[in-house]
Amino acid sequence: MTFIRCRNLTKTYRKGDMLITPLERLDLDVARGEFLALMGPSGSGKTTLLNLIAGIDRPTGGSLHVGEVDLSTLSRTRLADWRAHNVGYVFQLYHLVPVLTAYENVELPLLLQPISRRERHTRVAAALELANIADRHDHYPRQLSGGQEQRVAIARALVADPQLIVADEPTGDLDRDSAAAIMSLLTRLSGDLGKTLIMVTHDPGSTRYASRTLHLDKGRLVDSPMQEAH
Repeated sequence: MTFIRCRNLTKTYRKGDMLITPLERLDLDVARGEFLALMGPSGSGKTTLLNLIAGIDRPTGGSLHVGEVDLSTLSRTRLADWRAHNVGYVFQLYHLVPVLTAYENVELPLLLQPISRRERHTRVAAALELANIADRHDHYPRQLSGGQEQRVAIARALVADPQLIVADEPTGDLDRDSAAAIMSLLTRLSGDLGKTLIMVTHDPGSTRYASRTLHLDKGRLVDSPMQEAH
């Protein structure tokens, strides 16, 4: 079943007198529960596409459906609300708050939701356990290794039980063993929990964990104009 459908998706912006088009008339279908990897050189449009699908940015043209929602029609306020309830984002450099413990970092996305403190605790504990970092719940980021910080970041992305998880170079700052452990965890999120996962990576080794890999260049898919989801 198709979960994400992009049609003629375009993003442009001005830089001085120049019109930059990082993404141009892109068509793409992604199945629900799929683990999709996006590769391509710097400036190819990978992160632009990721940010559009995650509702962080808005397209200039075309349509973008995630589930039943056409993100291209939402105002910035409605888009932010949709993102908070439907998307978990995993960053290369973790983006943890240094003065908060692992537990408090994971709890952050829930503080804006109308749920009880007990429910927050239940969700945070479950996310930390799933990411195999519960034993470091009271540690601050400076007390964690890079791999452990990324596990906290993944737990934070999971805690609101989003339908979609997007990851931008999630292993780019990790050693080989830590990277393999993180990729195994991301694979479980798709395979065991049925999350739809889209990952940007420069590492060909990471793509073997994905169910499909697409390549972008100059804002276009270079493998084919559109690859249908199964």
